[in-house]
Amino acid sequence: MVLCHIRATVRLGKLVAKTGTQTTALRSRLFSASSVALKERLFTDKHEWVSVDGEVGTVGISNFAQEALGDVVFAQLPDPGTKLSQKDECGALESVKAASEIYSPVSGEVTEKNGAVEETPGLVNSSCYENGWLFKLKLSKPDELSKLMSEEQYAEFLKTAAH
Repeated sequence: MVLCHIRATVRLGKLVAKTGTQTTALRSRLFSASSVALKERLFTDKHEWVSVDGEVGTVGISNFAQEALGDVVFAQLPDPGTKLSQKDECGALESVKAASEIYSPVSGEVTEKNGAVEETPGLVNSSCYENGWLFKLKLSKPDELSKLMSEEQYAEFLKTAAH
């Protein structure tokens, strides 16, 4: 169900959110973004994503990652108050066929973990971008967002890179 469709030009860094024909500026690089009901997701080469709203980032794993894992049966997520640096290992997901570490896409302090995913790990498979998010954190280094891939860049990465 599409609730809204927003076209925005994003410059990573300086945060000035606007809608319609206005632009959203963030700092260091430019790219076009489409968003459907959620903030734009940025991706790591380890298949985590982060969606930022103000100073808070919501973190999860990509559809590619959840498909590669198979049916997720266990989730270990970082506790609120945990301080993470970009690329820190901070949790794990286990499936019927594999186990995978979770890495933080950005630095910050965990403010919330998704208890529903710990209770029902299959949410990662059925709704990896909505109900299956893993944790939220208050960003301490927003400039790190410029090191992540847009959805379009991530799609191209999946086509060309060995995973």
